[in-house]
Amino acid sequence: MDTAVVSPDRTDQQARQETLSLPVDGMTCASCVERVERALSRVPGVRETRVNLATERADVTVDAARVDAVDLAEAIRRAGYAVPAATMELRIDGMTCASCVARVEKALQSVAGVRAAEVSLASETATVTVTAGTAGPDALAAAVRRAGYEATPAEEAAAGSDEEDSANRRARRDLLTFAVAAVFTLPLVVPMLWHPFGVTWMLPAAVQLALAAPVQFWAGARFYRAAWGALKAGTGNMDLLVAMGTSAAFGLSLYHTLVPVPGDGDLYYEASAAIITLVLLGRWLESRAKRGTTSAIRALMRLRPERARVVRDGREIEVAVSRVAVDDVVVVRPGERIPVDGEVIAGASQVDESLITGESLPVTKEEGDGVTGGAINGGGLLRIRATRVGAQSTLSRIIALVQGAQASKAPVQRLVDRVAAVFVPVVVAIALVTLAGWWLSGVPAETAIIHAVTVLVIACPCALGLATPTAIMVGTGVAARSGILIKDAAALERAHRVTTLVFDKTGTLTEGRPRVTGVQACDGDAAALLRLAAAAQQGSEHPLARAVLGAVLAEEGEVSLPMPEQFQAVAGRGLTARVAGRDLVIGNRALLDDAGIDTAPLEDAARSAEGVGNTVMWVGETGLTPPRLLGFIAAGDRVRDGAAEAVALLKRRGIDTAMITGDNARSARAVADAVGIERVLAEVMPEDKAAEIERLKGDGRVVAMVGDGINDAPALAAADVGIAIGAGTDVAMQAAPVTLMRPDPRLVADALGVSGATHRKIGQNLFWAFIYNIAALPLAAAGLLTPVIAGAAMAFSSVSVVTNALRLRRWQPAADGRDTR
Repeated sequence: MDTAVVSPDRTDQQARQETLSLPVDGMTCASCVERVERALSRVPGVRETRVNLATERADVTVDAARVDAVDLAEAIRRAGYAVPAATMELRIDGMTCASCVARVEKALQSVAGVRAAEVSLASETATVTVTAGTAGPDALAAAVRRAGYEATPAEEAAAGSDEEDSANRRARRDLLTFAVAAVFTLPLVVPMLWHPFGVTWMLPAAVQLALAAPVQFWAGARFYRAAWGALKAGTGNMDLLVAMGTSAAFGLSLYHTLVPVPGDGDLYYEASAAIITLVLLGRWLESRAKRGTTSAIRALMRLRPERARVVRDGREIEVAVSRVAVDDVVVVRPGERIPVDGEVIAGASQVDESLITGESLPVTKEEGDGVTGGAINGGGLLRIRATRVGAQSTLSRIIALVQGAQASKAPVQRLVDRVAAVFVPVVVAIALVTLAGWWLSGVPAETAIIHAVTVLVIACPCALGLATPTAIMVGTGVAARSGILIKDAAALERAHRVTTLVFDKTGTLTEGRPRVTGVQACDGDAAALLRLAAAAQQGSEHPLARAVLGAVLAEEGEVSLPMPEQFQAVAGRGLTARVAGRDLVIGNRALLDDAGIDTAPLEDAARSAEGVGNTVMWVGETGLTPPRLLGFIAAGDRVRDGAAEAVALLKRRGIDTAMITGDNARSARAVADAVGIERVLAEVMPEDKAAEIERLKGDGRVVAMVGDGINDAPALAAADVGIAIGAGTDVAMQAAPVTLMRPDPRLVADALGVSGATHRKIGQNLFWAFIYNIAALPLAAAGLLTPVIAGAAMAFSSVSVVTNALRLRRWQPAADGRDTR
């Protein structure tokens, strides 16, 4: 995160100056530098400008009273360049309801340089996107504090045990406050229990005051502090409603105590004390339940080992994991957690990756295999070369992705936020109307006040604020536990509406490791044709090229092949190369047709091979007149275990399936038949896959695309929901909003299943939150509820919403043999 660097000088004149340093994107040459400098120099108040092309930064000395970083960023933008965005996370303390969320977001968005701010009540975090070099963490935290809350930068290190210890201390403090309040409240409430039996006995007014005052002003102090912060910010929240309601009941009782009235002089100390005590109980239960929503993240965090054993100067030493560097050799003994991502360079073992990928069975790891930090080593000793450490490790990126998803907002939450923004003022207005209505109807003033208090106390914006984010947090957490990474709440909400799911073939439905199954040479020398094709494809990373090279090695062992003198890949069709002076073309029929080579002599054999699912690579020579067909090589790719079951699961959910591939129609049809897919889009070039997805969407379908996240990236981006299947590679994680951490096609159905389950929980929570408020407010205004009952209902409405969301933790993937519908 780049922030402004202030360099004040000692003189009075220069004390009013500061130097701001901003990154600049888009500069390519010296003329760009001159252009940016000229644009910045024109800003009134700029004293000196220095732009560095190598570092892509602009250092600008300005008059601090006249210019800030936002002005400079705007000048750079107008010049045709950009100051990149940066994202910061803050931990927010003190929020209690959806109105608080709106206040914090408004405060953050008011800071100069902030582009967007999203606040989550359930995770108590704020994700803020700013123009780099403008707003820093201190400015954001100050804005939050002015709104009446506390904010601290949510650094990654603070996400571990320190934060958990702090949360535990806060929970113990809240429980103690509730317990003390309950001790003082109980003597006030117990006499009420005798009223139904005709026994009217009350404590003396002075005793009631002595018991209620500590509850009102010590246990309830938090409500007054939060309410005052809301009033200073010109808004309202749940704390304001509680403070107003209990203060009215306590104040009326205090008046009757100090100025006795004829008759019994009704006192409502028990109402004010019971409301505060019940709300405190509800808050404590709610915080406990909310901690349950983050259990999946905490489980992932606990996978991080704190120490690692590395080889330095020929001997093993133990160091902190943070000190392990890329290419260090790490020794992992049996039963230990693997500390970093790496490659096995010695040893073999069974590794348990269940908490990372969701794979229940241990995976065999041998020399050359990759391992993931956080996995548990089995019975073997492993030596690992570290490849990714710290924030770049797979586990850290998984945690960051899940936390980002949990902090993001589902589209339906936008509506809730708009309702919450006006909720408290509307409730206060209803309370005033209730007070006036009852008073004008001729009832005693204290009765009208108590009915108004009931209205204030029973309203619950908390339930509205928690309904969506708690379900999102639990849903993304259980998905991550099963090896499904969902990057944002919008994708989680969209996935349940999918009507058509398109699979890529190679690497998705098949293993992506084809093997040569047959060779047909026009001259009868199959071995020579195979060697020639292998030599030509030494420059290719395509799976089919690796299959040909692997077949030569399997047949002849170590063999010296001539290097291609020229090599050119033809996307989606094959390649051309020159080997030992011979110009070769290797690829599909279309490529050979373009080269003027007739494949008719071997078409019958080729069609037979394609009919059983093989891919045919034609080999021809173009340096002859006319160009000549040399033969073909057939390669087959094994269908993944679980692919047919995945398609069946999707069909049971009523989802249409299709397969898209660049392979020939016969090979594609054979694979589709094997897994149960009827619709096949074959011989589609990589650049045309996105157009096919758009065409399906144009038919009114909600389309999901499943691919490997590399050559399928455009189609993944074009789909309504892109699902990258793989092992959590960089490209796969960035290409689609949903990433499957292991190549099990059944996880596709699970991803849609957890989306559907989460959507249902969101619907249930919002229904009950809205219905509760819609039904409770009229009952309270009609005088059919007492303040104590209202307080209890309000306290437990938010608890019930969080508890309902926690039921999502019982969701199980279909791979475990359970129905995910």
